[in-house]
Amino acid sequence: MSGGRIEARFADLAREDRAAFVAYVMAGDPDAETCLSILEGLPDAGADLIELGVPFSDPMADGPAIQRAATRALDGGMTVNGVLDLARRFRTGDEATPIVLMGYLNPLLSYGLETFATRAAAAGVDGVIVVDCPPEEAAPLTDALEGAGLALIRLATPTTDAARLAIVARRAGGFVYYVSVAGVTGDKPVDAEKIAPAVARVRQACGLPVAVGFGVRTPDQAAAVARVADGAVVGSALVDAIAEAVSQSRDPVALVLDTAAALAKAVQSARAGGS
Repeated sequence: MSGGRIEARFADLAREDRAAFVAYVMAGDPDAETCLSILEGLPDAGADLIELGVPFSDPMADGPAIQRAATRALDGGMTVNGVLDLARRFRTGDEATPIVLMGYLNPLLSYGLETFATRAAAAGVDGVIVVDCPPEEAAPLTDALEGAGLALIRLATPTTDAARLAIVARRAGGFVYYVSVAGVTGDKPVDAEKIAPAVARVRQACGLPVAVGFGVRTPDQAAAVARVADGAVVGSALVDAIAEAVSQSRDPVALVLDTAAALAKAVQSARAGGS
């Protein structure tokens, strides 16, 4: 079962008493081949899991940086088939690093849920985050993903109360993505002290690792999250590095991987010496 990579990776990290560095990039940004080179370099840069964005024309939960990345990818011709091809090509050289696709429901419905799940599993994908699919309406998606051995990774937010959290926990897999701020990606900085009790509550309710994203941009922020959560998710900072490199006619691969390495180092050392 391909989804087992997620469980295995978090188990390994728990034994090491450290959090995961989860790196997000948009599939096809700035183009498919450059994106593949970034994906291939992320594990050596320190990424423990990779979130690969599925570009969508109306990304309501994403801030300006990731919206622009989706536009670049779509303008370059990226499709759901293209996303799966990137995952497949990455997987030919890396059997260990979990890949999670993150996107919206419309492209998956248009593609066909069972067809998507089957092809995603064949490409080496381990799990899927669908930002705009509430758990009350997720049964068809969950059925398709579970049938292919993939995890549907749920989201929890600062406004998720106990009753809602019980619904979120049903048939959740892999890990829970905790949205640290009310807003869109990259909009507000995370406050690790404030989120610590919520992370503990979500972990207890769902029985799964909790990775925190939205508002984690700097090494210091990533380290602070890594002290209280099972994973720190960074997307906008990496996507911004791509945009900066393109605007300056520099190599996006080198800049993104350097940025990722600094973030990974901060996450990996966050709990050292009881800090």
